[in-house]
Amino acid sequence: MNDFAERYGPWALIAGASEGTGASFARQLAEQGFNLILVARREAPLEKLASALRDAHPIQCITASIDLSGDQAVETMRKVAAGREVGLLILNAGADPNSSMFLENNVANWEELVMRNVLTMMRACHRFAQPMRKRGHGGIMIVGSAACYAGAPGIAVYGATKAFDLVFSEALWAELKPQGVDVLSYVIGSTDTPAHRQLMEQRGMRLPADMADADDVARLGLEHLSKGPVKNFGLADDEAGHAGLSAAERRERTLAFAKQSIAYDAKA
Repeated sequence: MNDFAERYGPWALIAGASEGTGASFARQLAEQGFNLILVARREAPLEKLASALRDAHPIQCITASIDLSGDQAVETMRKVAAGREVGLLILNAGADPNSSMFLENNVANWEELVMRNVLTMMRACHRFAQPMRKRGHGGIMIVGSAACYAGAPGIAVYGATKAFDLVFSEALWAELKPQGVDVLSYVIGSTDTPAHRQLMEQRGMRLPADMADADDVARLGLEHLSKGPVKNFGLADDEAGHAGLSAAERRERTLAFAKQSIAYDAKA
């Protein structure tokens, strides 16, 4: 644990930290001595979690109520984190609150989803990875969804944003791994969180009997942070399953593409 904190500390910033897997990440990192910056839209649950963590552990824990679909979200995150060495960035926000077919919803709602899952994610990586690269160590985890592997009615935009996150993470892993910065696309499935329960209820669907526990999901993600670029929850590294390609196969393919890119650059 000390090695983990030394590699990725002293501060961790978690976006989407108010409940579910985000809160689980926060609790487990607090146990390891990380100082925390907790970000989410709802202020009350953030403050409740932060207060509990400060009472239980000798850490600093600050919160910021930020709408991650807003154009200034990352700039606000930058100001909140100013003067603090953020060695671990966990981008956990990004559920789909729309629960509708594409044409049955206002396009502005889909634009908000793209902003939250794509642009805010990309901007946050650009902002916080730069000092990590300069220090020669750090970690970025982009929490994704198995929806990234195929299009499906009702989650067209959501699945597309998660596919973007997956490919972006793989490329960023290849770019930053030689600089000492780990990047992981953590692809999770049905997880027992308040947001997921609410979504299933809205759709009139029964809760799956095999939903993953949020604490287990967070624990496995932290364990695999250094083993990027992809970890599929519930599948072994060499097991393809619903993903089509195993994490190991995606790793090798990413490395092969990286070599082609380097060869191209060398010819330019």
